[in-house]
Amino acid sequence: MSWIPTQDPDCPNADSNSIETLIIPRARDLGGFDVRRALPSPERQMVGPFIFFDQMGPAEFIDEGGIDVRPHPHIGLGTVTYLYEGEFEHRDSLGTHQMIYPGEVNWMTAGKGVTHSERTSEETRARNSKLFGIQTWIALPEHREDMEPEFEHHKEGALPLITENGLSARLILGSAYGETSPVTTQSETFYLDVTLEAGKSFPLPDNHEDRGIYVTEGSIEVAGDTFEAGRMMVFRPGDKMTVKAGPRGARVMALGGATLNEKRYIWWNFVSSSKDKIEHAKEAWRAGDWENGPFKLPPGDDDEFIPITADLARTRPKEPK
Repeated sequence: MSWIPTQDPDCPNADSNSIETLIIPRARDLGGFDVRRALPSPERQMVGPFIFFDQMGPAEFIDEGGIDVRPHPHIGLGTVTYLYEGEFEHRDSLGTHQMIYPGEVNWMTAGKGVTHSERTSEETRARNSKLFGIQTWIALPEHREDMEPEFEHHKEGALPLITENGLSARLILGSAYGETSPVTTQSETFYLDVTLEAGKSFPLPDNHEDRGIYVTEGSIEVAGDTFEAGRMMVFRPGDKMTVKAGPRGARVMALGGATLNEKRYIWWNFVSSSKDKIEHAKEAWRAGDWENGPFKLPPGDDDEFIPITADLARTRPKEPK
């Protein structure tokens, strides 16, 4: 338990100019399973080091349904999986085989290259199930882009829980309010799962350069304006920020940190400060030399993989905004 200064008179509500960017995520229906992508967006590529932000679900699966994300590659980033409901079975080319459940953290640092898959387990497919959660990518600083890949898993109880009357905030990554997550990070950041009762306020950390909030449930008020679930707000640097939950309460993900000094390119599952590195990764995955190439398939899930399609191959790395 720790203290958040919700009643601090030096932490006023934001004015109407404090919201620098409002992002309405793009929704995609993946066969009865909705995904909403807030980052990257036409309005903004990144919030601090966060370069990808997907809301998965909420969805309910019946008749042995589930998710099957076949093995695929990453470079230059760390992936964070955080669930509200359901589970994933994670396998990667490091040999990791890990289940993830609500409130836990799967943190995979791709570095110079890693491959992984995410599936609904056979045990869960035997019954009706639900899935609701957030997946994010964090771009690595340039001097760590070629680091050896790593994987960490942390149980819910290992993550600091910051509480106040009508408010709870679980610190997933980084540092906030004098607490530090046990998850290893490569740059200054913060990432919080915050639940608010109706009418309760939440002050964002003011010691980070970039700060944003994504509403997953309920609604929040900022400077008299109401923002429902499925909205991301990015705030002006330096402003003291407090948001208030609406009449049904709210659950939000607060995120941000220091901006990176170098621009980032993104193509499919690859992120890099170098277009050439993306091209090399693209060719390596297309070649499929799992024995001698830079990418391996996950042990225990190496019968299939996601190929680079002809349409995808014709696209170019996205230029940073």
